[in-house]
Amino acid sequence: NLDYAAQRTGPDSEAAGRAVAELDEQIGRLAEGFKTAYADAGLVWLVAGEYAIGPVDHTAFPNRILRIAGLLKAVDTPEGEMIDFQQSRAFAMVDHQLSHVYVNDSDPAIIAKVADMFTGMPGIADVLTGQRLAQYDLNHPRCGEVVLVSTPNSWQAYYWWLDDDRAPSFARKVDIHRKPGYDPVELFFDPATKSIPLDASLVRGSHGAPAHHPSQMTVLLCNRPGLFPGTIVRDTDVFDVVLQCFGMK
Repeated sequence: NLDYAAQRTGPDSEAAGRAVAELDEQIGRLAEGFKTAYADAGLVWLVAGEYAIGPVDHTAFPNRILRIAGLLKAVDTPEGEMIDFQQSRAFAMVDHQLSHVYVNDSDPAIIAKVADMFTGMPGIADVLTGQRLAQYDLNHPRCGEVVLVSTPNSWQAYYWWLDDDRAPSFARKVDIHRKPGYDPVELFFDPATKSIPLDASLVRGSHGAPAHHPSQMTVLLCNRPGLFPGTIVRDTDVFDVVLQCFGMK
């Protein structure tokens, strides 16, 4: 799988290269099949990359930082330590190279404290609050009061426990609905033990930080010229490109 190989072993690894070759072969089969079926029907091909995975060698742990600061509270349970959402002043929902920090009651003092804590922290390139959220179209009611953006070489893990022996039981399982965020360490599932390690440093590729360099950008390809609004296209522009293909815009 193109996505998984790049996250497990890095985008420049042999495994990632093999995944690209396998995808290319399948796209070729698809193209030949359509050519046979539709001959000279004037098919328009669009190839849209959802995101570009970059190499990472660092992990940030927002929930652990919030816990050490006394803003995130954990409670002991038979399954290990769980986040006490009712007593916590803030917690982070992480996703690759971005996390939303939700502050209870949107307390301005806590928002300012959280922003100050993470500003300049290793692995964190930017801390967004208030009006700056609109810079990335994040001024949405469901957005966190604070958004943490990773540096290109870092990603963010959801872990909140400070002792692996107290990690919740689902932390060692593929259990996407109980974890507050995406967990790429699930890609290292061991069939022999039917578990995953608690070692975030295993992850070698990630994505999600705003693209400021060509290496962070993916591709949009088309066999019909003149459809793209420019040389750099936003993900949301693809919708209008598709409408143009059907003569609807």
